[in-house]
Amino acid sequence: MNELAGNWNYPTHVRFGAGRIAELPAACKAMGMARPLLVTDPGLAALPMISEALARNTEAGVPTALYSDVRPNPVAKNVEDGIAAYRQGQHDGVIAWGGGSAMDTGKAIALMVGQSRSIWDFEDIGDNWTRADPDGIAPIIAVPTTSGTGSEVGRAGVVAKEGAEGEPHSKKIIFHPKMMPAAVICDPVLVTGLPANITAWTGMDALVHCLEAYVAPGYHPMADGIALEGLRLIAEFLPRAYADGSDIEARAHMMSAAAMGATAFQKGLGAIHSLSHPVGSVYDTHHGLTNAVFTPYVLINNKKAIADKMTHLARFMGLKRPGFKAVLDWTLDLRETFQIPHTPLELGVEEGRLKQLAQMAAEDPTAPTNPIPVDAKAMLMMYKRAMAGKA
Repeated sequence: MNELAGNWNYPTHVRFGAGRIAELPAACKAMGMARPLLVTDPGLAALPMISEALARNTEAGVPTALYSDVRPNPVAKNVEDGIAAYRQGQHDGVIAWGGGSAMDTGKAIALMVGQSRSIWDFEDIGDNWTRADPDGIAPIIAVPTTSGTGSEVGRAGVVAKEGAEGEPHSKKIIFHPKMMPAAVICDPVLVTGLPANITAWTGMDALVHCLEAYVAPGYHPMADGIALEGLRLIAEFLPRAYADGSDIEARAHMMSAAAMGATAFQKGLGAIHSLSHPVGSVYDTHHGLTNAVFTPYVLINNKKAIADKMTHLARFMGLKRPGFKAVLDWTLDLRETFQIPHTPLELGVEEGRLKQLAQMAAEDPTAPTNPIPVDAKAMLMMYKRAMAGKA
């Protein structure tokens, strides 16, 4: 009976629906924010949605400053510069607006504005999070503009640690329970302008979150149920959102699926993420795209441990001839539809760096919850199979 035990957490208050971004000033006031800092990426910073949000807040008596020095795979300096902007502007809260990179950076800024330790002291290992002064963590409102990471309902953020000269960056998961935004505005209108390729890549990220959470070891039936429904929504609505970005119904369901994936993966992730994180760190590749490239190779590696769950998933989704192969073929068909590369070679990954990447993958915090134990040797084998395009 000891296996029927676990620690469960569920997400924050969410204002969900088309047009609800108009409620941003009210959300700020409800959280006691009088001078928030809006954190986003440079691309979004140039769009009308940001200027309109800043103007709306100002008109409502909530003057808001902008910080947008955020890389697609954010590094510590992005966080440090954001902390400086926060302190200089005497801000009292963070609006984390954008995809995973902007939201993770905003959440990390909110964590660090009141800390005296290094950000790396809060890496998601053991009880490191207890080192933080919880009273020094700023309140957070999250506004997602992609449907993938689900960072808007998560208690962590990914930040790359710069390596020494000649050494690669390594992605670190920074965690504290108060990094979970206290309020979220999910407005599918904000996602309608997302290009088809980014729609696909972020959608595949949500898919992998749900899939890896579902097969991760451990007893968490609520996470399993959320992951299953998230996968069903993705199967039905991601192709629609990809084909027609203005499809509000598809966009709304994909926003739900992204949040569901991040809620479910408190149970754990696995080797898809373990292989993806080093590649993203070294080659600065899009995280969702990189996950999608490695998905079939990891599924096949894990087949022995996940076959029964894949059969149940295939039945739940209504796939023909339910079983492991049905789920594998579904993911491969999606990759073909979305024109996703079949090998990491097409992402620029070099054969000569595979051993280094494999060691980084084995040390990634997502590796321990893979359904089958994986060490550097197993990671190298999967990298080599992926490079060859053969499982």
